[in-house]
Amino acid sequence: MAEHGTTVVLSSHLVSDLERVCDHLISLVASRVQIAGDVDDLLATHFRLTTTRRDASTLPEVMRIVQETHTERQSTFIVRSDKAVQDPSWVLEPLNLEDLVLTHMSRARAGSGHRPTREDHR
Repeated sequence: MAEHGTTVVLSSHLVSDLERVCDHLISLVASRVQIAGDVDDLLATHFRLTTTRRDASTLPEVMRIVQETHTERQSTFIVRSDKAVQDPSWVLEPLNLEDLVLTHMSRARAGSGHRPTREDHR
């Protein structure tokens, strides 16, 4: 396709298949775009941030929080940031495409009263 400059639209629930062949991603939930962009750019700007328990408001403003979970001692955030922000007390990990898509889908469905599971997205 790239050789001929052809655009192909693929629709699949198997994100791992899409990751191998797609350059651009558009993820829909209930006919609404949840995330869209160049796959490499999306992966380069989404991270799982794990740290001691803290309030989301204490994170740098350049980090947009997509999802957050907390235990008694630890906080885990899925964040989107165009700037690399480091803190020695954080563990910052990149997301794979499946985790990125599932996070955005879960966020969209959370407002519907339905708590999504991995099985919902397969």
